[in-house]
Amino acid sequence: MSTGTGTGLDLVRLSSYLNHHRPDLFRGPLTATLLPGGRSNLTFAVTDGRRELVLRRPPLAHVQAGAHDMSREYRVISALGPSAVPVPVTELICPDPAVIGAPFYLMRRCPGVAYRRRSEVRALGSEALRRLIFDLVDTLVDLHAVDPAAVGLADLGKAAGFNARQLRTWRRQLDGLRSRDLPGIDDLAGRLADGIPEPGTGSLVHGDYRLDNVLVRDGRITAVLDWEMSTLGDPLSDLALLLLYADQPMLAGDGPDDPPSAISSIDGYPAASEVVARYAERSGRDVSHLRWYRAFASFKLAVVLEGVHFRHQHGATLGPGFEGIAEMVQPLIDSGLEILSAPEDSEI
Repeated sequence: MSTGTGTGLDLVRLSSYLNHHRPDLFRGPLTATLLPGGRSNLTFAVTDGRRELVLRRPPLAHVQAGAHDMSREYRVISALGPSAVPVPVTELICPDPAVIGAPFYLMRRCPGVAYRRRSEVRALGSEALRRLIFDLVDTLVDLHAVDPAAVGLADLGKAAGFNARQLRTWRRQLDGLRSRDLPGIDDLAGRLADGIPEPGTGSLVHGDYRLDNVLVRDGRITAVLDWEMSTLGDPLSDLALLLLYADQPMLAGDGPDDPPSAISSIDGYPAASEVVARYAERSGRDVSHLRWYRAFASFKLAVVLEGVHFRHQHGATLGPGFEGIAEMVQPLIDSGLEILSAPEDSEI
């Protein structure tokens, strides 16, 4: 690929830096390919023809304070290496933005694929898909069972007051990227603020946990990716996001005239009640008050996607797949309001 301005990766400067700091990683001229799927941070496969590593860096522009933290991602992935949570092996962190224009880190490329197309998921078959989703749930339980202190992450965040801080954070993120009218989003934020639950036993949380943020090989998860939002907090926030993502039209079709669809619509995907029951059984956690978490998940994803739309409008994204993002935001706002307005005994 080109190494010129605008690609997000200057291979000449990268090579010079690595030759000085980690000459063992590569032995010749580098080439790089932008990997698909990332709508926030940019991910590249970098190779010298002999060895291939993965490089992660923030978006090209409009990076808000506290977001896209490369050092945080690198630290969490490195710490989880010895745990039951499958993660890539990390190689190098460069916090200096002067090298390629932004902080970055390098990690080994794990075997497996990320399922992002409807045909790929359907090809698994209903039974294999069901097993894979339960493996996804079990991997989340493994993450939430990690003792942060035992892996050196006790200072990554604070579980007490987590939900209130998260709501403030995402309201602040929203304020930093407002460029159009989003009916109901401030009402949703206000109603969430009026009913914030205090978390139970805190844990490490991923913050963006879904099927296309893991790699799969032979029906099993080989790596959990995209840890930029990870922290110590309320594990039910991860469960709520997993439920939300299943029903979103984010799974790509197989052509320009084939619109995205929800993965939960594919035969074999477990019902939300089964996912919740599996998590509750394996984790032993109380999941009886998921309503607020599911409404907040809708608000958070609305803000995330509005940020992607905002950066796309300002030319700060690379690759295809951004054109329909803007239309996904309003239904999320409406869904969050619907969840909070539903009767207490409903299954929402």
